[in-house]
Amino acid sequence: MLKTIASLLEKLGEPANDPKLGDNDLNIASAALLVHAMAVDGTISEPETERLHTIIADHLALTPTQVNRLLIEAERQEREAIDIYRFTSILRDRLTLEQKRDIIALMWRVVFADGKLDALEDNLIWRTAELLAVPTRDRMQLKQMVRADLEAE
Repeated sequence: MLKTIASLLEKLGEPANDPKLGDNDLNIASAALLVHAMAVDGTISEPETERLHTIIADHLALTPTQVNRLLIEAERQEREAIDIYRFTSILRDRLTLEQKRDIIALMWRVVFADGKLDALEDNLIWRTAELLAVPTRDRMQLKQMVRADLEAE
């Protein structure tokens, strides 16, 4: 499903041992959840791909080459994963509640990039929030906040 994006990213930069990325499980797990959010509805739109790149670059303060390398690895791991627990378990015990809320907000930003919310996207974010122990109230507030921010743009 994500072969197109992976081949595009591979053309832009070969994965390498980037000291800023290293084996940073937190960055890879976060990026893999965002990649999964982008693809879960079965279609990957250009606005979603652009938003994903921008979010990762801004949130992690990475260069375009570093973003590409991270996304190549995140996409590979997401493709190999049986479920999202692989990623949420890494994040759950190592992030603060505020950082977990940030991940959920970023996921909302990715899924709203194409202007619509698919039931699979909504369900994915619900499950992710539950596994990260983000309260339902927070998840819904983040959804409304992100939607309002994007409508105001």
